[in-house]
Amino acid sequence: MTDTIRFVLDGNVVTLRDVDPTRTVLQYLREDRQRTGTKEGCAEGDCGACTVVVAELSADRNRLQYRAINSCIQFLPTLDGKELITVESLAADDAQLHPVQQAMVDCHGAQCGFCTPGFVMSLFAVYKTQENPSRKDIDDALAGNLCRCTGYRPIIDAAKKMYEYGSEISSEDQHWMNCSFSSATENAIEPSEMMTVELLRSLAHSQTLHVQHGNKQYFAPTSLAEFAQLVEKHPDACILAGGTDVGLWVTKQFRDLHTVLYIGNVRELHSASVNRKHLDIGAAVTLTDAMPLIIEHYPDLEELFLRFASPPIRNAGTLGGNIANASPIGDTMPVLIAIGTTIILRKGSKTREIALDDFYLDYQKTASKPGEFVERIRIPLPGKNQCVRTYKLSKRFDQDISAVCGAYALRLKDRRVDHVRVAYGGVAAIPKRAQECEKALLGKEWTEETVRAGMAALDTDYSPIGDMRASKEYRQLTTRNLLYRFWLESSGYEGETNVYNYSR
Repeated sequence: MTDTIRFVLDGNVVTLRDVDPTRTVLQYLREDRQRTGTKEGCAEGDCGACTVVVAELSADRNRLQYRAINSCIQFLPTLDGKELITVESLAADDAQLHPVQQAMVDCHGAQCGFCTPGFVMSLFAVYKTQENPSRKDIDDALAGNLCRCTGYRPIIDAAKKMYEYGSEISSEDQHWMNCSFSSATENAIEPSEMMTVELLRSLAHSQTLHVQHGNKQYFAPTSLAEFAQLVEKHPDACILAGGTDVGLWVTKQFRDLHTVLYIGNVRELHSASVNRKHLDIGAAVTLTDAMPLIIEHYPDLEELFLRFASPPIRNAGTLGGNIANASPIGDTMPVLIAIGTTIILRKGSKTREIALDDFYLDYQKTASKPGEFVERIRIPLPGKNQCVRTYKLSKRFDQDISAVCGAYALRLKDRRVDHVRVAYGGVAAIPKRAQECEKALLGKEWTEETVRAGMAALDTDYSPIGDMRASKEYRQLTTRNLLYRFWLESSGYEGETNVYNYSR
């Protein structure tokens, strides 16, 4: 084992020992390094003022992969073996601004300025990874950055203009923008970036990182076998993936996490593949990487995934973490349940497969046993003539928690319901199937009369909760209305209807 955290900052290797394993990257930057350009706004990964970029080696270890993350909920030890880039890193040694910064200045993208460093870093990640982003790409990239001065139009203008500055800079003057699209093109690695690749290669190790600080300890093994042993040895430990929820336990609930087991360095859990039956996704695969694979086979899920949190959250958070966390408002679970997803649970060297809808028992209580963890997710490939839809209701389009999330999988045969699965999240203590509704639909002709019977049966399946996001009456009404919407879309109905005013 090693007790040394090593990462790259401004081309130099930073070495840390005996640090609090739940100290955030934001705290380290502002309090230890006096890098106050990175701001704290919400301390929960919502506002984007704390955005930084992390670069790590690609799967082939020959280039860098740049991603924006929220430093306010990212634990410091997770930087081990990576490069950290902050807003202070962007300007060249001669103080020449980076093209992103220059574009923000010239387009008047800053107003009060508090949120500006976060916007700059989100745009920097776009600059390094996309050659010609569309307006949709830009809007999505900035979905995790909030500006209370309503300065979005000039910021979007800057996102379009920043590439003009990049093309004007000579090779001698280039700094961070060297070869902007290095992750996308094979022949684009410049010497400065290659130096970072070599540096990160030198930091890579096969040993488990073990950080001890007072009564707290942090383990980051690199093999699945060792991770499984550690989970068995520490069954009450906190398993950390992206930290997009666990981080809030520390920053908002002020919990002391005495033992943390980090899954992010386990090589075997970063793989994703497709066979003739299902998608097989490791528990450490980020949402950013998992979503395109799922959308390739289920294209109608694209909007749901675009509305799932923000890019910095998706860049850090994992599909396995979203499932294992067992939150009733996790947006992936309803549709994964509806299409018949299973998960592989591992304890030591033994594994078992369980249907996702059998995994959730009660509020944040699952069927996993002490010492057991989610190893992989298996998502069935869509069946022939299968119709899959999911709808999310929330107060904001972007970056908001669902009041109701409904998901449906349907197959018809001779206009009759041959197969149907219905699931909802955000309505009750757990995401769950609507089995009484399914019974009311199965075998029946797919008509309005049938779907209204299914809508009435939903009242048996759920006793909706009422909270700050929605009243129980609203949830009861909208679970029915979303099923009706699904019927309209899947039956080819082209008339007008007042769907949202329907009630019993």
